[in-house]
Amino acid sequence: MADLKDMKGLSEKDRKTLEEAEALLGPEPDAMGFVKNMFWGRFQEEMIFPYPETPADEQARCDQLLAELEEYLKNEHPSIEIDQHEEIPEWVVERLFKMGALGCTVPTEYGGLGFGITSYNRVLEMIGKYCGSTAVMVSAHQSIGCKAIMLFGTEEQKKRWLPIVAREKLSAFCLSEPNVGCDAGGQETHCEKNDDGTFTLNGEKKWSTSGALAGIFTVMSKQKMPDGKEKVTALVCTPDMDGIDIFEKNRSKCGIRGTWQARIKLENVKVPPENLLHKEGKGLNVALTCLNYGRCTLSAGMTGGAKRAMDQAIKWGHTRYQFGDPLDDKQLVRQRIAHMAALTYAMDAVLYMTTGMLDRNDQDIMVETAICKVFCSEMGWRVVNDAMQIMGGEGYMTENELERIFRDSRINTIVEGSNDLMWSFIFGYGGKQLGEWMLGMRDNAKSSIFKPAFLAKAIPLGMEVFLGIRRKAPEIKNVHPSLRPYADRLRKLISEFTYQFKQMSKKHDAAMLQRQVPQARLALAAIQLHAWACTLSKLDRDIRTHGNNGGEEFARDKAAALHFFDLAELDVEAFFREGYRNADDTMEAAAEAAMKHNETLPTELFIIPERTPTDMRGKGRTSRSEAVKKFPGDRHVHS
Repeated sequence: MADLKDMKGLSEKDRKTLEEAEALLGPEPDAMGFVKNMFWGRFQEEMIFPYPETPADEQARCDQLLAELEEYLKNEHPSIEIDQHEEIPEWVVERLFKMGALGCTVPTEYGGLGFGITSYNRVLEMIGKYCGSTAVMVSAHQSIGCKAIMLFGTEEQKKRWLPIVAREKLSAFCLSEPNVGCDAGGQETHCEKNDDGTFTLNGEKKWSTSGALAGIFTVMSKQKMPDGKEKVTALVCTPDMDGIDIFEKNRSKCGIRGTWQARIKLENVKVPPENLLHKEGKGLNVALTCLNYGRCTLSAGMTGGAKRAMDQAIKWGHTRYQFGDPLDDKQLVRQRIAHMAALTYAMDAVLYMTTGMLDRNDQDIMVETAICKVFCSEMGWRVVNDAMQIMGGEGYMTENELERIFRDSRINTIVEGSNDLMWSFIFGYGGKQLGEWMLGMRDNAKSSIFKPAFLAKAIPLGMEVFLGIRRKAPEIKNVHPSLRPYADRLRKLISEFTYQFKQMSKKHDAAMLQRQVPQARLALAAIQLHAWACTLSKLDRDIRTHGNNGGEEFARDKAAALHFFDLAELDVEAFFREGYRNADDTMEAAAEAAMKHNETLPTELFIIPERTPTDMRGKGRTSRSEAVKKFPGDRHVHS
């Protein structure tokens, strides 16, 4: 297979970017996941059908916890106070530990409940219905905080730390920095291994959820390896170590106001060798693996919030009268109701398909978890926005709580990988193997033109790329007979998707690696097609379970799913059309003109990134924060 880094016309900057990405992600898994296969025009049915199920005994235990949890959330949980006071009380954390909600996934031998990923996400969805801040705290603790220890810790490390994080203290994950957000490989914090086997840690961390409250946190840092290269190493630290200064516990923010994101200074921190997590230089493997779980729990909290917003808006639309009629008598309101129902059903389908894949330990899961995060965060935001529009001015009022869900939801398209970045990742990582295969076919055309094995692959590819003859649509065999028309529509769109990927690759050639807008169109199509497949599988399961006797809830869900298929098809077709008829040229010109004009505006009028590498560093305006709540650390505050 050819290497994209060897593509003619590729700039040195793009070549270096590819090298760094490959080093970051590591080697491709031996078997491609569902979405990567879809890029090739395949439908790996066994990965999607039947819809994943949780073992009955675990589901029963989870149902019992959910009943207790919802009773608490409805009647005791101080969600409004948490939002208004910007703090989750200690008694809430203790209560969640006591119930087991903060130790769901920790194995029972270490004091946890031993739940799988699906059950854990059901818990996060329930919490997300009532309090986005608490959902984020629970998620950060288990999905990325102590998850690193569960996945990569030695037996000694697990015995030492897991009982604490299962029942006593929160954990945190220290990845982001003042100059490092989505660029997980760009760590500026460094560790140096000493002769006695200890590590000396120096740097600064930012946005560490619950960092000021945690008893344990995992720190990512660059380490110079014996070959001279710098790689990321993961170290477990505790706040009582000399040289650790949590100088800012939190910052006041728009949403998820009850969560605390710490800023931590690390100055000559001595970390014992037994606190090395996994292996030296393998920290990014730890970080990226944990993100697979964090992207699901973010989606679960968002799904819970979206469902609650939808139910509230539908009830409001039926009971709020204007011009003598209820709002839900108006077709535009009904359109929003149908939209909310369709998207929440699809979100649920994507979320629990993804957790099912994690529970069964699928190896090639990174594209699917990225899609889960992007789809649920974006569609959840749309649902909450629809709900806000239906409720109107009352929805904007604090006491009605919808505005809190509205504010809490917005962060989800930014964190755990900005959706804009994730679009390029889904395109690039999802289509990389197909792109390299196509490049290899092109590069070997002259030398292999008379080889039968080469011609067997080259002729169908050439007919597709140059003659527009689509490959045969993949088979979907095991769907319920009543869903056959929807499966057939999906089959045809997948065939068209691989065709459009090849056409856009041919059209843009090496420049495709720089053009994020065409990348995004194909990624967004892949996201909708994957969501369609997940929704089809879930509806197939529901029909086989209920038949025609599922009641009003099943009737709602079935109608919602069928509406989603129509919405998804319209979106996918629009993405394909935009590959040929779009406003990209005028967009580039307009952006360039706007940026040039902005350069004429005085720097001192604007907020500038604190670690910008430009000559504007330190020249922007200081934020006015005299009325903003402050969360200084308990020790010396560094300037």
